[in-house]
Amino acid sequence: MTPAEQSAAARRICALAPIIPVIVVQQVTDAAPLARALVAGGLPALEVTLRTPCALEAIRAMADVEGGVVGAGTLLTPADVKAAKAAGARFGVSPGLTERLVKACEDEGLPLLPGAVTASEVMRAMEWGYDMLKFFPAGTSGGAAAIKALGGPLPQVRFCPTGGVSLANAPDYLALKNVACAGGSWVAPDAKVQAGDWAGIEALAREAAALPR
Repeated sequence: MTPAEQSAAARRICALAPIIPVIVVQQVTDAAPLARALVAGGLPALEVTLRTPCALEAIRAMADVEGGVVGAGTLLTPADVKAAKAAGARFGVSPGLTERLVKACEDEGLPLLPGAVTASEVMRAMEWGYDMLKFFPAGTSGGAAAIKALGGPLPQVRFCPTGGVSLANAPDYLALKNVACAGGSWVAPDAKVQAGDWAGIEALAREAAALPR
């Protein structure tokens, strides 16, 4: 899968809903019910960050949830890419972009949403064939104003801002022509996950899924 094909696949995934939940799973037993709640609420694309020991097992559990499209976040190395694909991830997300990561995703056939925030980083990604990018960390990199400014000289690129995105400021991002969706962790707060409040999480997902774009 070439970077251009990866980006096309990433665009399709980003088109599924206005928000992609950014999920940190602490216990594998939470994975499937959490995924079912988010999907039921209208958020089918799920990014499970590889930040906990059980993350890959969580991806395996979520991969079986009907209607869900589970991906792996925080991909940093080729080993991460290979493990994520083997666990059932259907897409990958990275905070940045390196040549080794590009090659690994080509080899594994894993659509990648790579991170970029500066014009030079975006242009580098474009040279490799990527035009659907993660804008991270959005909140400390200029936010919606920075993404809007990048749209002037680089209108062919679309972004998924992540990092500091909330229900309150998500509309500012989603209103931009060069934003396809946004990534947010508020739809799966740790307190609700630990309490098993799946109905509460589904309600948060419905609220996020209804955001205009």
